[in-house]
Amino acid sequence: MSTTLHRYAALGAALLIGVAGLSACGANDAQSGDDGDSASGGGGKTIALLLPESKTTRYEAFDRPLFEAKVKELCEDCDDVLYYNADQDETKQSQQVETAISEGASVIVLDPVNGAGAGGMVQSAQDAGAQVIAYDRLIKEADYYMSFDNETVGKMQAEALVEAMGDQGGILMLNGSPDDPNAAQFKEGAHSVLDDSGVEILEEYDNPDWSPENAQEFVTDQLSKYDASDIKGVYAANDGQAGGVVAALTGGGFEPDALPPITGQDAELAAIQRIIAGEQSMTIYKPIPVEAEKAAEVAVALVNGDEVGETTDFQGVPSFIFDPIVVTKDNVADTVVADEFYSVDDICAGEYAKACAAADIS
Repeated sequence: MSTTLHRYAALGAALLIGVAGLSACGANDAQSGDDGDSASGGGGKTIALLLPESKTTRYEAFDRPLFEAKVKELCEDCDDVLYYNADQDETKQSQQVETAISEGASVIVLDPVNGAGAGGMVQSAQDAGAQVIAYDRLIKEADYYMSFDNETVGKMQAEALVEAMGDQGGILMLNGSPDDPNAAQFKEGAHSVLDDSGVEILEEYDNPDWSPENAQEFVTDQLSKYDASDIKGVYAANDGQAGGVVAALTGGGFEPDALPPITGQDAELAAIQRIIAGEQSMTIYKPIPVEAEKAAEVAVALVNGDEVGETTDFQGVPSFIFDPIVVTKDNVADTVVADEFYSVDDICAGEYAKACAAADIS
């Protein structure tokens, strides 16, 4: 794993401050990796990176800078990476693909807002002679695909929840966006465990844009329908939603140290801190450098006309599939800290110092 990752983690807050500015960019405005100017016209080898939204903190704080840095390291004669964020707007992303094509991108790394509806964008790129790497979310028409084993993610989350609950009681289930093919895979994996357990799903919700605010509102509504004692656990498909769940439960009368088990995904810093503090039971750590840097390696190979290496077949698409990792309070030090994803100082800042000391994280 790259030893430079801690530098990106330390810069995460600063990068996130820039999200609002990036979100304000027009649909046809690209951001370069270095200075924000248009990235075309350099060495003639142009790669574009298109990410789906900025509410999930990983994209701006990790995926983008890691990808750009790796491209720069591997390809001295490549132009700066053309970068676009769709802000969860499928139409905007389609326009961004067309802009990337017009800017001369011969390789497009695309994390789609709606994977099932992204075939037209891929076809436009391919018709223009570009190759498309589906990044993190499957696009069946893409030339290549890379992601983590998403069904396994859902299974891991559900297994951890069932174990923490003692295989009994009622839960709330918050899934991701129905337009996100990954969300469907997480959901399928989770149901494969939950449906055969002693757990009862009280209510289930597919969150249209993975929004923490929607998650908080949904759980708040359920607290008016169910007694707090009925809710023995919460399946939250990602850490953003888990944060909304915690806000709703603590706002609805739960004490922070008496919350039911709550799952998550993405190993966001706030989630790791909640885990240390006992407010969230687990998250799924998907080592983003593995995915972002591999995407950069494949993109550079393609732009140079080289072989990309051995792939596996995933639903008919040549793919690179990576393994997720469960993170709990017991292995924070051995996972996200050991990999320099976050430092102890990042995690144990301020009010979390005491919880870190109690968890022997130093």
